[in-house]
Amino acid sequence: MSSSTDARRARAFLQHAAEPTNPILARYVAEVGPVDAAHHVSERTASADVLTETRLSANWIRAEAGLRTAAELGARFVIPEDDEWPTEIFDGLRVLAADDSTLAGPPLGLWVRGEPRLDELASAHSVAIVGARAATEYGEHHAAEFAYALASRNVTVFSGAAYGIDGAAHRGALATDRPAATIAVLPCGIDSAYPAGHVGLLQRIAAAGAIVSEYPPGVPPARHRFLQRHRLLAALTTATVVVEAGQRSGARHAARLAAELGRPVLAIPGPVSSAVSAGCHKLIQDGTARLVTSADEVIAVLDESEEVDADPKAAVPADVAGRS
Repeated sequence: MSSSTDARRARAFLQHAAEPTNPILARYVAEVGPVDAAHHVSERTASADVLTETRLSANWIRAEAGLRTAAELGARFVIPEDDEWPTEIFDGLRVLAADDSTLAGPPLGLWVRGEPRLDELASAHSVAIVGARAATEYGEHHAAEFAYALASRNVTVFSGAAYGIDGAAHRGALATDRPAATIAVLPCGIDSAYPAGHVGLLQRIAAAGAIVSEYPPGVPPARHRFLQRHRLLAALTTATVVVEAGQRSGARHAARLAAELGRPVLAIPGPVSSAVSAGCHKLIQDGTARLVTSADEVIAVLDESEEVDADPKAAVPADVAGRS
């Protein structure tokens, strides 16, 4: 068995032994390596703080089952030992985790359903488009319009596949028919059709782009997993665009993490009377986000890279902002 196979099995086991984002487990893996860490956790010979954080129910059978499920889905488990692992992209998460013991650092590994290489996705010009689930027609229209315009100009659109702004952004990017136009980062296993109403949308994303998660197959969504998912969206993208967010919303949390990673944060303003735009306005007022009103302004923030094509002057198809 190759060393990379050993490491893959070990990391899959460790993702079942504790929450994959557990900072104590992550530090232990960094200290002793994934294979030794998995062995000590399995044999219950790890340090006391690690054993406190890990489950007695963890076993190698579940880890192997997760790897088989991924293979059946045409997915793969990408780990730091692989050539396609974007090490530099996650360096910022390592620094943040060192300053904040409650924040997870780089993932133990990422489950990827789709053909694009993870390092190519992470190095491409990309934006995370995030916002309210209970979005207005105004918000969904602009999320789809921005996503379509950006994807048309070789910018990859990342989002979380949720209802509202996320779904509109994915649909807008998919309307371009460009390969790897959009990527979904999930707060659950890649085998989960979540949310249930987006089964068809998730299938389209997997076929045309990729679905990414740090949670192994079979893991359900949970509130804390949404919050950890935000750090991956921030780390994997060049900038974050917030479209409709309440004063206390996950989208604002995503924006804060992006800012802490040194990524540009952009926000689309809404009506002054709209509660779902209050978070966007606050981000702009306190200087966290820059106000943007067009995809051209987002492109400017991406430093006019030669990766970005000339403006095609194309309008978003009228139906892409509708719910699937």
